Amino acid sequence: MKRLQWAFTLAILSMAAGCSQSGERNGESPGKLVITGSSTVAPVVGEIARRFESLHPGVRIDVQTGGSSRGMADCRQGLSDIGMVSRDLKENEGDLIPYALARDGITLITHRDNPTGDLTDAQVKAAFSGAVTNWSELGGPDLPITVINKAEGRSTLELFLSHFKLASTDVKAHVIIGDNEQGIKSVAGIPGAVGYVSIGAAEYAMGREAAIRSLALNGIVPTLTGVGDGSFPLSRTLNLVVKSSPQGLLKEFLEFAQSEKVHDLLENFHLLPITD
Repeated sequence: MKRLQWAFTLAILSMAAGCSQSGERNGESPGKLVITGSSTVAPVVGEIARRFESLHPGVRIDVQTGGSSRGMADCRQGLSDIGMVSRDLKENEGDLIPYALARDGITLITHRDNPTGDLTDAQVKAAFSGAVTNWSELGGPDLPITVINKAEGRSTLELFLSHFKLASTDVKAHVIIGDNEQGIKSVAGIPGAVGYVSIGAAEYAMGREAAIRSLALNGIVPTLTGVGDGSFPLSRTLNLVVKSSPQGLLKEFLEFAQSEKVHDLLENFHLLPITD
């Protein structure tokens, strides 16, 4: 009986040692990665993950959205292996290691039938703060303005507020949305709506006949060319973040995501690959 108990104890200790040495996260299989965060980054990372899986049978990669704040929090707490963040990291976020994936920008969008083509920074601020409530006050049609705003925790919101020097409480939103797809559907369904989404997401949607159009800002048309040469001000880096120096499968995936092997996927989503 004692021999059986000792053998059982050795087996349990051996199993525990194996888990420790494998580097598994929260007991997960070492052939699995969990990636959470930005809804701007998630669609293309999902495609990158599928391609990586096809080259590595047995590997599973779970991609979940929820916003950049979730991605960073999950990564810090060990709930995910990688966080997706749709902005540059701040000086006080040095506890995370960024891996630049692509460049993107933010564009204002209206319904396709709204003829308004250009707004200044001051006009955008006035519309989102409720200082003006009709498109006729901005040189457009006699149509009430419906403000579509991003939910808290979204990097797109953070960059928008920073550029236009607005506080969250300044924005008088009629509709609060989460990801880019929700924003596009909301604006496409409301003739007087105005919102803001990723340039890549907007171009991707317009290419599929979504009833939206992009607005020029201070006379500058929002394009990836403008993002690349710095002429369009509302631009950002899309990052994957980890909390420690990656090893094994994690390192291999990050290197793959930054390689030329996925540039076609980035371009399909109208994102600008980083080549230097």
